[in-house]
Parts: sequence; structure tokens; C-alpha cells
Amino acid sequence: MSTLTVVMAVLLATVFLPLGAAKLAAVATMRQAAAHVGMSTTHYRLLGASEVAAAVGLLAGLRITAFGVAAATGLILLMTGAVVVHLRSGDPAASCLPAAVVGALAAALLVLLAGG
Repeated sequence: MSTLTVVMAVLLATVFLPLGAAKLAAVATMRQAAAHVGMSTTHYRLLGASEVAAAVGLLAGLRITAFGVAAATGLILLMTGAVVVHLRSGDPAASCLPAAVVGALAAALLVLLAGG
């Protein structure tokens, strides 16, 4: 496994572990974000659990590639959904940029993992 693959997996896990944990804990800013897009706190917690699972899967994927592939695929789907939800909520396209960028990083990681 290349150094780039390891760095990308760790970077993505570092991003999603605290974000997912904050959603799971339903901290105030996450509850506000959920309300803004019309989601219940319970639904937002499920998204948080998915993000935490993806972060763990990315790290596990450093030993077992299939876990990393599954986690990266899940993150691509989650970030695609995030972009759609933000746009449907009337948010400006620029607010979708973080989700689009991390989704693209997850896609790049998926290519690296599948290639090697």
C-alpha cells in the first residue's frame, strides 16, 4: 500500500471520526444543522453512526483492503447525499463544496485501493 493511500485514509478518518461523533452526541451545532436541512436528530445520529463506521472502516482498510473499499464507497454515497440535501434546502452551491471535496477525496482513495 502506497504512502499516499495511507495518508488519504488517515486524513479522511480524521475528518469523519469527530464529525460523526458530534452527530451521534447530538451537540447543539449538529442539531441546528439537522433542523436547517429538515432532518430529525435521530436521522442525523444515523448519519453520524455511518460516518464513524466509515472512519473505522478506512483505518481497518489499511490492513484489509475490502474494508477500505467499502468505507470509501460509503463516504462517496454519503457526500453525494449531503450535496443533494444542501441544494434541496436552498443552500448556495458554495456550501456544498466541503462535501464535494471530501467526496472526491474518497473517490480518489477508492481508485487507489482498488488499483492496488
